[in-house]
Amino acid sequence: MPSNLKVSYHINLYYQPYIFYCGNTVQLFDMIWQMFYILNGVLLLCFALISLILFGLRRYLQRRKVKLGVRNANIVNVGIFHPYCNAHGGGERVLWCAVRALQAKYDNVKVIIYTGDIEISPKDILGKAKDVFDISLDKESITFVYLKCRHWVEAKRYPYFTLLGQSIGSIILGLEGLWKHPPDIYIDTMGYAFTLPLFRYIGRCKVGCYVHYPTISIDMLRRVKQREYSHNNRSYVVRNPFLTWLKLTYYRLFAKVYGWVGQCSETIMVNSSWTENHILDLWDVPFKTHRVYPPCEVMHLKSLEHIENSNEIIILSIGQFRPEKNHPLQLQAMYELRTLLNRNEGMWAQIHLVIVGSCRNDEDYERLKNMQDLTKHLSLENNVEFKVNVPYPELIELYKKASIGIHTMWNEHFGIGIVECMAAGIIMVAHKTGGPLLDIIETSEGSQNGYLAADAVEYANCILNIIRSKKEENDMIRDAARASVERFSEKEFEVNFLRAIIPLFNQSI
Repeated sequence: MPSNLKVSYHINLYYQPYIFYCGNTVQLFDMIWQMFYILNGVLLLCFALISLILFGLRRYLQRRKVKLGVRNANIVNVGIFHPYCNAHGGGERVLWCAVRALQAKYDNVKVIIYTGDIEISPKDILGKAKDVFDISLDKESITFVYLKCRHWVEAKRYPYFTLLGQSIGSIILGLEGLWKHPPDIYIDTMGYAFTLPLFRYIGRCKVGCYVHYPTISIDMLRRVKQREYSHNNRSYVVRNPFLTWLKLTYYRLFAKVYGWVGQCSETIMVNSSWTENHILDLWDVPFKTHRVYPPCEVMHLKSLEHIENSNEIIILSIGQFRPEKNHPLQLQAMYELRTLLNRNEGMWAQIHLVIVGSCRNDEDYERLKNMQDLTKHLSLENNVEFKVNVPYPELIELYKKASIGIHTMWNEHFGIGIVECMAAGIIMVAHKTGGPLLDIIETSEGSQNGYLAADAVEYANCILNIIRSKKEENDMIRDAARASVERFSEKEFEVNFLRAIIPLFNQSI
């Protein structure tokens, strides 16, 4: 073989791996570029299809508005999203007071209530609003749109990723409502923020919301980060660093999306300083955020006269049997109170804790059973009584007889039950967080209207202090409490609610 061929042969052998590598690299880049172009094409196709679907849906909803008479220039259709409108909690008082305010202010408003109470007639729903809240409404200007997909927003459906599941479920439920009866103005009063962009951008509505508490809060993120156990941060997550990191990542991503959907609201009403602080952190739109305290039944309660009974001291607790209400802390406080009384059996026999609450489902009844078992375990069964779903007249009698109130929820967003107890002349001991701390209870000398506590021992000490205080001292606190709750009346709520939604009507009338 000639020498020049030998050299060429050896060179080819030497560079062959390099040539092979370069060839493969070029092929790899070509393949990546092809995949990139294909992916771009798929994304563009998906974008086009989604745009087409949204355009078609918006056109359909426009035609449906005309068909239903929604586009009537003389009528403004206000849709209120409240899937559990037949309940009788503080959120429902907000709903019916808002409807009453709209009917009183605007002659041309037709109210559409989106509800999942499909087995209850409009007559029965409005009748219950009258019986429970003493709110009379004009039924002729109210339309109920029954939603059959309410099960999509129930927490029991999502044992894991509950926040995400319920939020996606609310979109499904909102789509059903939008499909059945599109409004001109949409107001969410139950905290389903993920419905806001749906009604604004697809339904082309003016949208607002009343936020009782944020779906996710900075406190929830902090608890997960610090690996603190709570009812929504289970023990197996707390013990596992990887699961903690995973949940924290999930919460942070969810908070980002929650912030975006919240910003879609054109007016935002929050029920307390605590809720306002969190919504400002998450949604960051202070110029359209308004603090509107929820309506509380204070006028009638302020007129109640306390029934004195020297042989009995009733401590009253009012709240739904939900995990966040932290009823076990009340039982622990009673246990500590017995210890502080230092074997004063005569005094202990006079003290009775009456826990009044409502049960919505089997889970609530199971929690009630667990608390009854805990009562027996702590040997408190002679001093603790549970009352479930009591009628309003019986509740009024309890207001008259009770002298002390207890509320143990950590970071309670507001505390309607606290306000109503104070209006009835009951001295409240509430948790030193959230709405009770920031808005309701004042503990400074000279203006004290209640007590704040953080754990079972503090609760027990506060209760014992009330029991041992002179009647004149307790009467001063009661008088201050009754005077302070006027700012939480139904009248104040309706004035502030109507002021907050003016931007929606200015653009719709």
